[in-house]
Amino acid sequence: MGRGGTAHRVYSVVVFVVLAALDNIAIGIVPPLYGSIGAELGVTEAHIALSTTIMFLISAVAAIGFAYLGDRTDRKPVLVAGTVIWVIGTAWSGLAGGYGTFLAGQVLAAFGLGGVASVSFSVVSDLISPRRRGLVMSFWGLSQGVGTLAGTLVGGILGHTDWRQPFLVTAAAGLIATGAYLFTFNVPRGDSQPELAGIDYEERIHHEDLPVILKRRTNVWLILQGGTAQIAFGSMVWLPVLFRARAEDQGYTTGTAVLIGSVFATIFQLGAALSILGGLAGDRLQRRTPRGRALVASIGVLSAVPLYVVLFFVPMKITVPDGAGTGAVIRGVLANLVTEPTVGLCLVVAVFALMLTSANSPNWFAMIADVNPPQHRGTVYSLGNLVNGAGRAGGNVLVAVAFASLAGAYPPPLNYAVGLAAFQVFFIPTGIMYWLASRTVAADMADTHAALLAVASEHRPDRDVGGDPPVGVEGLAAQQDPGAGR
Repeated sequence: MGRGGTAHRVYSVVVFVVLAALDNIAIGIVPPLYGSIGAELGVTEAHIALSTTIMFLISAVAAIGFAYLGDRTDRKPVLVAGTVIWVIGTAWSGLAGGYGTFLAGQVLAAFGLGGVASVSFSVVSDLISPRRRGLVMSFWGLSQGVGTLAGTLVGGILGHTDWRQPFLVTAAAGLIATGAYLFTFNVPRGDSQPELAGIDYEERIHHEDLPVILKRRTNVWLILQGGTAQIAFGSMVWLPVLFRARAEDQGYTTGTAVLIGSVFATIFQLGAALSILGGLAGDRLQRRTPRGRALVASIGVLSAVPLYVVLFFVPMKITVPDGAGTGAVIRGVLANLVTEPTVGLCLVVAVFALMLTSANSPNWFAMIADVNPPQHRGTVYSLGNLVNGAGRAGGNVLVAVAFASLAGAYPPPLNYAVGLAAFQVFFIPTGIMYWLASRTVAADMADTHAALLAVASEHRPDRDVGGDPPVGVEGLAAQQDPGAGR
């Protein structure tokens, strides 16, 4: 496996995808176990939900510091440190004997997770050529979604009898992945950028660069859209609780209901795997217009809203053996997809809804790389992640309050359905902001392209740009909508 050769790069991408999945497993294992953890630690379900909210916020804040450090220094040691920190915090959470210890473990894990997310994005963007960004970023983004789903599934399956097991298993997997990461390619900054082919790119971020970052109007919309989008996404960490409540309403015992909720939530979110189609669509449309990726994200998010509302209200008749083992319950749930029409309908609706909203992720990643030079990408991603974390934490808290308020008028599971449906309205401003980004992206891409060529010209006076030509950059400003403000 040559240093920086094709095999080494492929290996590196695979390791980053696995790490991204594990990061999200560490977050996703908690929601299905809110009740179980709270019961053993002597606190309410809301106290454990609060730890998830705090985790989102701390991870988002820590990401800014880690990202800035990664944009100024060697990124590999920063990533190793972040991974080791979240592994220790996750194991600590699983060994906790009281709520305070559990919360401390989650805080430590969140701190490390913030570093991994932001810095790894910067590295991955340097491994991918511009014309393949949507596709490859869809795999990287998909790994995060799959990680969240896997966390839900691991939490339900391993934790329905002992809530500690998922934390310890995830921490062990994180240690193994850390060892694999040590052998990845230490990619040079700007390595995949055609304008910089053949030169040693030494540019680093500086304190005074923040106004420059925010002057790119596309960055503003890409950062802000996550606030409203993640309120809606944050509310959906309660999806296992909705399905658990439906099972309990039909008479199932708590242990079986927890398992049913986790398995159903996992299956119904498999549509996120189709984010690859969103990445492909963004790449394809981007070759025709610089607005392509932003338009794909905008249309996808807005089109999914009515489908989510339908999903939450379609009644489900669940038939599985109550009190049976894990395998029997899972087989029963899978059989329901075929034998129970209401369950099959819910699956179809969920797959299409998740497919549409998942078009957001790869195109968001790709657009950050499109409009920013390499030394700014980690920081821009972290700023977006901060807003995302605040939105997701807010959604998680607000929807819990909504559930409690609605319980007086709507008994479970109807209170969960009404609350989740109401929170999907937050996807609407997200779609609008992507449309606004589509009006400014051309000029911002052109400006970044010109700045990179200026750096390259200092090393190559003839301004010869090797490698693949930049896709859809020249003349992008001329293709922008008239009147699009800068």
